[in-house]
Amino acid sequence: MIITTTENIVGYRVTKSLGQVFGLVVRSRGLAGNVMAGLRSIVGGEITEYTQMLEDARRHAVDRMVANAQAMGANAVTMMRFDSSELGQTMSEIVAYGTAVIAEATS
Repeated sequence: MIITTTENIVGYRVTKSLGQVFGLVVRSRGLAGNVMAGLRSIVGGEITEYTQMLEDARRHAVDRMVANAQAMGANAVTMMRFDSSELGQTMSEIVAYGTAVIAEATS
């Protein structure tokens, strides 16, 4: 699956646009992770527990987006973006979205 943040794919021609596609993940750090993150926030610096959670959530969101695109018959996703928000004080929502397309190599 080709995934690009641009409208065009170098070396390919988009022959059909299948519509929007997305993958959504909601994650919570859990009590132990929140306690460790809280302690780290006192001294400052990167809070690695949250960094790892968000990296994993982004990968999971992309995997879900790809699965949805494949179910639509796409072989590529263009204009891919991430969006995130907080739900309550302990949960993060990550969504990966873009346009599912069929693309053919031009060469």
